[in-house]
Amino acid sequence: MAVRAAVKTTFATVRKIGLALPGVEEGTAYGSPALKLNGQLLACIPTNKAAEPDSLVARIDFDQRDELLAAEPGIYYLKDHYVEYPCVLVRLKRIRPDALRDLLLMSWRFVNSKAKKKRTRR
Repeated sequence: MAVRAAVKTTFATVRKIGLALPGVEEGTAYGSPALKLNGQLLACIPTNKAAEPDSLVARIDFDQRDELLAAEPGIYYLKDHYVEYPCVLVRLKRIRPDALRDLLLMSWRFVNSKAKKKRTRR
């Protein structure tokens, strides 16, 4: 029986998956590497000291965040600084690439829906 080597997920993995989504580009947020959609933050390396090392912060709606925290508390977490923001923290060392892809797609849909609402308010 062969044992599969664990895939180390890093921001390079996040970048590769994220840049495959329509309109996503590299940028920075608070001086940290980030992915953005139409200039709006999608995901980034958290800069707040409360976040654990090797984490990612991804923008998603509050209901989705609650579901992820309840389903996979070893992967997804929250710190006080982030409670009021529509986002979730992710332990990159623990998330599988397919789950990361799903999360980034969730984030893409969330940010894209916010951009559409802003454009139609004129």
